[in-house]
Amino acid sequence: MIVAGGSLVGLSAALFLAWHKVPVIAIEKHPGSSLHPRAIGFTPRTLELFRAVGLGERIPQVRADFQPIRARVESLAGEWFERSTWTPAQANGTRPSYSPCSGAAIAQDRLEPILYDRAIELGADIRLETELVAFATDAEGITATLRPAAGPEYRVRGSYLVAADGAASTIRETLGIRRSGNGHLRTLRSVLFAAPLQEYLDRGVTQFEIDQPDFKAFLTTYGDGRWVLMFPDDAARDTQALRQAIGQAIGDAACPIELLATGRWELGAFIAERFVAGRVLIAGDAAHVLPPSRGGYGANTGIQDAHNLAWKLASVTRGTSTAALLDTYEAERRPIAWLRHQQIFARPDYKAQRRELAEEVAIINDDAMEFGELYRSSAVIGADADLAPALRPDEWAGQPGTRAPHLWVMRERERVSTLDLFRGEWVLLASDERWRSAAARAAARLGISLRYLGIGSDLEASDLQTLYAALGHDPRSASLIRPDGIIAWRVNDPETDPSQLLPDVLAQLLSAPGIHGVGLDE
Repeated sequence: MIVAGGSLVGLSAALFLAWHKVPVIAIEKHPGSSLHPRAIGFTPRTLELFRAVGLGERIPQVRADFQPIRARVESLAGEWFERSTWTPAQANGTRPSYSPCSGAAIAQDRLEPILYDRAIELGADIRLETELVAFATDAEGITATLRPAAGPEYRVRGSYLVAADGAASTIRETLGIRRSGNGHLRTLRSVLFAAPLQEYLDRGVTQFEIDQPDFKAFLTTYGDGRWVLMFPDDAARDTQALRQAIGQAIGDAACPIELLATGRWELGAFIAERFVAGRVLIAGDAAHVLPPSRGGYGANTGIQDAHNLAWKLASVTRGTSTAALLDTYEAERRPIAWLRHQQIFARPDYKAQRRELAEEVAIINDDAMEFGELYRSSAVIGADADLAPALRPDEWAGQPGTRAPHLWVMRERERVSTLDLFRGEWVLLASDERWRSAAARAAARLGISLRYLGIGSDLEASDLQTLYAALGHDPRSASLIRPDGIIAWRVNDPETDPSQLLPDVLAQLLSAPGIHGVGLDE
C-alpha cells in the first residue's frame, strides 16, 4: 500500500493500515511537521480511534466537560464582550458521557510525531523528504515514481494509492477530479508567537475575536505557550508591524513575545466529486477542504476517513472481500463531508459567508455530529432511507450504520468500554448461544476474524436492560459490528436460524465473491 502525504491524515492512514498488518509505504516531501502547528482540536471520536491502536496513554486529553469557548474582546487585557459556543443551543447544561475519551487540545506538530512513532512501531515504512512525482495504474496495482531529496528517482509498487496530499492535491488534479462546495472564502495571513499569557486562559476562553475600531483579528492559543494571531486580509507585514499587531491584540505593548513563524492561508470549502478513482482513494484535505471551526471538522474528518478506509483496504488485500468494498468508502464518507460542510455554514461562525448551498440547513446537535452520524452503503444492511443523517447516541438504539454505543461492561473481571471490544475484527453480540457456534463456523468458512461475545456470559453489565436498550436488543437479537466499530447489521427475529443466515449476511457486507446464498451445511 502506498500513502501519498505524511502529514496528519497520511500519518493516520499509515498508522491504521500498519495496525491492520497491511504493508504500507508513506511518502512525505517535507522533512517533518510544518513550522506552523495548524490544527489543535481533536475530538473524542478521533481519540477513540487513536486509543484503539494503542495511543490512549500517549495523547493527553482535556477535561470531560471541555468545549471551546470564544469571546469577543477589545484585547486580552482590555474589555471583554460576549462569549459564544459552537452551537448556541448547547451553551448550558450537563452533557451525558457518550465516550471513554474527552478529546485533546494538542497542537498538530505535537501530535504528528506521536502518530509517526506508533506507525513505525507497527511496521510502517515512512519516507520523509521524498516526493511522489508520478504514478501509473494497471490491472494489478499502482507504480509510483519517487524522488528523494538526495539520490536518484526510483519506483515502488503497491496494490492501492491513498492520496492524502493536501488541499492542492496533485493526485486529484492529475485524475481530473473536480470539486464543488461553498468555494473560496478569502486569503488571510497569520503569525505564530510565544508569550506568557496563561492568566488570560483562566476564565475558560481559548479563542478571542479582537474587535477594535481600527483593528480586527482572531487570536487563539495552542496551550503550550504558543499563540497564533490571524489577520483577516492578505497583507504582508514586516517584523515591526507584526510585533505592533500582537501587542495591540494583547493590550500590552510591553509583554515579551517571541516571533516563531508566519503563514498564508486559503480559506475555503470544497468537496471532491469522487473519493474513489480505480485504485486511488482520496482522503483528508485532498477530498474535502473544510474551514477551521470549533467543531473541529477539518482534521478530524480526514483522520476518520483514514480509519474508515484502512479496514476495507486490509480486507481487500487479504482477499476476504472484493474490491467492490472500497466503493463503500466514498458512499459513506462523502455524505459525511457534505453534512459537515453544511453544518459549518449553518452555525454563527460562518453563517454570514454561506451561499445558496446552506440556506435552509438546520443546526444538528454537537454530540449527534460527533458520535451519531449515519453510514449508508452496501457495507451496512438496514440503514433505512428515512433515518436522520445524525442523532445523539441516546436517540439511536443500535441501528445499522451507526457507531456502536459506549457503555461500561465487565469482561474477564475487567471493566472496559464496549468500544474496547471492537478493535480490528468483526464482532457478533448476542444473548442466544446459538449464535456462538454459527459465528465460529461462518468465520472459518469465509476466512475472516469474527469474535462472538455473549451478553450475560462473556459480557456482564450492572444493568443489562440499559445495554439491551442501547443496542435495540431483546434476548433473541444479534448485532454484527464491523472492524471500525460501526454496526453493520442487526436481527431481532426470534425465528431466525443463525447457521443459515450469518454467512450470507457477511458475504453481502464484504462484497465477497461466489458465496451468496450458500449455507454452512452445504
